[in-house]
Amino acid sequence: MSAGTYTPRPGAAPLPRMIAAQTALETRMLLRNGEQLLLTVIIPTLLLVLFSAVDIVDTGSGASVDFLAPGVLALAVMSTAFTGQAIATGFERRYGVLKRLGASPLPRWALMAAKTLSVLVTEVLQVLLLTAIAFALGWSPQGNPLSVVLLLVLGTAAFSGLGLLMAGTLKAEATLAAANLVFLLLLVGGGVIVPLDKFPDAVQSVLGLLPISALSEGLRDVLQHGASMPWAQAGILAVWTVMGLGAAAKFFRWE
Repeated sequence: MSAGTYTPRPGAAPLPRMIAAQTALETRMLLRNGEQLLLTVIIPTLLLVLFSAVDIVDTGSGASVDFLAPGVLALAVMSTAFTGQAIATGFERRYGVLKRLGASPLPRWALMAAKTLSVLVTEVLQVLLLTAIAFALGWSPQGNPLSVVLLLVLGTAAFSGLGLLMAGTLKAEATLAAANLVFLLLLVGGGVIVPLDKFPDAVQSVLGLLPISALSEGLRDVLQHGASMPWAQAGILAVWTVMGLGAAAKFFRWE
């Protein structure tokens, strides 16, 4: 046996391997968390099944699932990219996890990239599950799949920026309360279950500027009405993305 066989190799692992390993870890932690699983999978699934099977809300002409499925997909993105990420990152910051990771060979921007990739992996699983359930309920989507993907990516970026901004500026307990409150408010007033045209005219214009409204209405335009690309909603999401990620990069505190 030659000398030096068991000598460790100094230096950090290649950056792509570090990001991939951190992404896998973040994904496993998210999927093992019962509270996050409730937000990301169970609540959207129950809403889709309940409101599709029971005529509680007037969703207009056509099958209820055709209206509800795009909104529930938007809700799934918000629950993972905003609510789940804000709460998890907020408590990681409180317990000093982010501070320790920030001192590791993994750059801070790479840690944020790994968190974003973890969100995207989780969303793929959510979309596949909710799509399968919607098809079982009689959903008949239309439109261009590439437009759907673009809207989902823009929505993920917008909600990720807002979630990181909240987690990096508020205390963990405040983040927990605020993220869940925002989730409930946007669930009711974001066009997910209740159509925006059911609200007063003065309120509709304001609600239409919310990221959840832009995402749900944009997905609905494509999947229900067959629109090519709802540029107005995409523009709103792009503005929220720039503002959210920009503010998070400026004000995020690691300790």
